Amino acid sequence: MFETVPARPAGFAARCTRALLSPWSRLSLLVVLLAAGATTVLLFEPQRLLQQGWPPEVNGAAAVVLFAAAYGLCTVAFVPRPLLNLAAGALFGSQLGLAGAIGGTVFGAGIAFGLGRALGQDALRPLLRGRWLEAADGQLSRHGFRSMMAARLFPGVPFWAANYCASVSRMGWVPFLLATALGSIPNTAAYVVAGARASTPTSPVFLVAMGFIALTGLAGAVVAWRKRHALRAR
Repeated sequence: MFETVPARPAGFAARCTRALLSPWSRLSLLVVLLAAGATTVLLFEPQRLLQQGWPPEVNGAAAVVLFAAAYGLCTVAFVPRPLLNLAAGALFGSQLGLAGAIGGTVFGAGIAFGLGRALGQDALRPLLRGRWLEAADGQLSRHGFRSMMAARLFPGVPFWAANYCASVSRMGWVPFLLATALGSIPNTAAYVVAGARASTPTSPVFLVAMGFIALTGLAGAVVAWRKRHALRAR
């Protein structure tokens, strides 16, 4: 008397779940999240911090913690760290600015590493078949702490690129975060000091900071050139 509706196959829900959780679906989600973050940053324009300053109603330690959290999220969305480091120095001075910048650096690196590891690693690792890609993956997987220290000490590889490359490799969390924290201190400190002393560009402290930034940039270019030729020679 009543028509029966055919039941869906028992494995339909399981197949849908597998499709949604497949490596390429997760990679697509990562791309969407990063695109959304970058778009939000473009609309927010964090560089306004250098022009308008920090909101006066937020001050003290709470301001530094909030800045570090915002710093980390901005790095995930590809905001250049030098801009954020200069802002840290200009807003909080050398000591508190350095604390906020390093905290934000580690926080942002951890978010990027976690996102890349959870959403991108399974899809991207099978693609590591080129000679250069295999060599870079082997270096990061076997010598994670040393490789990440070099990447942080000598600027050349963009911060976000180092984070996501490390997340695709087999590098562990502890060496990644520890190398990021320690390796980022010298260059970050130079930018923070430069931001704190930007009002006196002829002061010895400002000139030393700018000289250090220039030297590390040159050293990074030399290291990148040598690595490139070493990979070509393999």
